Amino acid sequence: MSDGEVGPSSGLSGLEALLKAQAGDRLPPVERWNPPYCGDIGMAIRRDGTWTYQNSPIGRKPLVRLFSRVLRRDVDDRFYLVTPVEKIDIAVEDAPFLAVEMEVSGTGPEQALVFRTNVDDVVACGPDHPLRFETEAGSGGLKPYLLVRGRLEALVTRALYYDLVELAVTDDSGRLGIWSNGHFYVMEG
Repeated sequence: MSDGEVGPSSGLSGLEALLKAQAGDRLPPVERWNPPYCGDIGMAIRRDGTWTYQNSPIGRKPLVRLFSRVLRRDVDDRFYLVTPVEKIDIAVEDAPFLAVEMEVSGTGPEQALVFRTNVDDVVACGPDHPLRFETEAGSGGLKPYLLVRGRLEALVTRALYYDLVELAVTDDSGRLGIWSNGHFYVMEG
């Protein structure tokens, strides 16, 4: 399935199967770790999802995946890579992840959206992983974000945003939005 392609709506689809398999894959408990702050070593995540070290792209996907698993956003709105013994800054231009693939099953309030990120997290949009829309500075358009874990979000790619627009319906109050897992996400910034 290519980026932005909406998957089949019947049977157990690929992303739903990955979501079930991922359930047993435990993330490190970065929210419980309180190591000393060790500064900035020049790590960043660009707007396009590219991870860099001292302005050079990190091309090894397994390494990026490893870093993504120890990433957290603290209440100071700064992003850090955290281990039990150190905490370092990581600059994030927009969101730390990109939602690059989506599968849709059902319709109306029974509709379910499952997303895959650029670091292969699979997330079912719903109460624990809500979708929100923010007005984009300059253009006035909407940018959708999906909560992945903790305070970490994925920016939904433009191709998937167009797919979301095609799925948009109005609720009983006349608001335009998207249903997923029984929740209605209003498309407004």
